[in-house]
Amino acid sequence: MNGQDPETARPVTSSELLSVVASRELAGRRTVFAGIGLPTLAAELARLTVARDIEVVYESGVCGAHPSRLPETIADAVLITGAEAVVSMPTLFGSVLQGGHIDVGFLGAAQIDRWGSLNTSVIGDWDRPSVRLPGSGGAVEVMANAREVFVVMRRHTPRSFADVLDFCTTPGPDRALADGIRPLGVGVTRVVTELGVLARAGVGDELRLVAVHPGITVEQVRAATGWDLRTAARVTTTAPPTPAELRLLRDDVDPDRVYLR
Repeated sequence: MNGQDPETARPVTSSELLSVVASRELAGRRTVFAGIGLPTLAAELARLTVARDIEVVYESGVCGAHPSRLPETIADAVLITGAEAVVSMPTLFGSVLQGGHIDVGFLGAAQIDRWGSLNTSVIGDWDRPSVRLPGSGGAVEVMANAREVFVVMRRHTPRSFADVLDFCTTPGPDRALADGIRPLGVGVTRVVTELGVLARAGVGDELRLVAVHPGITVEQVRAATGWDLRTAARVTTTAPPTPAELRLLRDDVDPDRVYLR
């Protein structure tokens, strides 16, 4: 191995790449409402690297979480140990979220459209779906009330980046405004995928490609998107995970491989 650490010499998995790139997006943010899964990985890694003072909030009412291990569910008791506060659901949604105290809502999704609306309900026809998914949880409230929303998605295909969602579980501000509802936040501003990073400025702007991962081309990303994907004037290449980031992710954040694959 020529003195190379065998742990960091292991190939970087898609989950690791997504988690590292997503964690970097949290630099400079103060409060993040994290969904379970990859958003949890990204938030915990950010707390150890680019956002050491970040306050992580979970849907179960836990604020300022400092879990000794990653939670397996939103109701995992490990979230409570060492937390700054645990509040009731009405307080969490009525005061913390609707009070405008969340900088970033960090969500996952099965489908997303060019305006940042999400589907986490069904794939296929509502009455006879090919896949039935968990549904909204608190995502509708997060989308409407967080200052901005980041989304991390394991798959980047024309089916997951859809021109028309099979079902709209979580409408972005553009769709909500069309129905006469005015959200507090600007909706999705960043989407991290297995191929690259998409971004939008806010209401009236559609997602566009701003970065590709090493070895991925712009043409590959456009071919994997279900609409005519626009690109930034200059599409950059994301920096690969560093050995330090990988060690933290593998050894400190998720040593039990709860979410890393």
